[in-house]
Amino acid sequence: MFYTSDVTKTPEFESVHTLEKAFARGEDQSLRAAYLLHGKLIYTYCRRTLDDARAEDVTQDVFVSAWRSRHRFDPTKGTLVAWLVSITKNRIVDNVRAERRHTERRASRDPADLPTDSEIDAIGTKLMIADALRSLSDRERLVVMLHYFEGLTHRQVADRMSIPLGTVKSDIRRSLLQMRHLVEPANE
Repeated sequence: MFYTSDVTKTPEFESVHTLEKAFARGEDQSLRAAYLLHGKLIYTYCRRTLDDARAEDVTQDVFVSAWRSRHRFDPTKGTLVAWLVSITKNRIVDNVRAERRHTERRASRDPADLPTDSEIDAIGTKLMIADALRSLSDRERLVVMLHYFEGLTHRQVADRMSIPLGTVKSDIRRSLLQMRHLVEPANE
């Protein structure tokens, strides 16, 4: 598998937004560019619940399925990465259910050891939030993390970072809007 985790642009597409439109239209090279941009995230999501071989298979299946149903993706309703994560969640659930059926037949592994649908969904949500956090500037990311993960008030964040209170509030609002756009599924 080939992944590039730090790809923000590909030679064929000027931005992620351009790529999303091209993907929806089925333009040449958009599948490859989508895979280069989002393949690592999708594989990581799969790997959290599946072994290496199954994670690779499911990752490939996600991109093949997405390409075959690209007419259902609407870039005006959400991001490509959110749509891919949604497809991934469904493929992982299908894969885990199939494994449960095999396990029950073989009786060699306890089905309770396999993740539940809600655990799979929670992993996907965490990965999407982490990916969205990486899209923020360093200051915005730190402000959001101090407020939401360390539980500091707006005033405490402003004091710790030595920035105006209004800047903290603006950074949080702007960051949450940006993250929301990245995390919302395109076609749910």
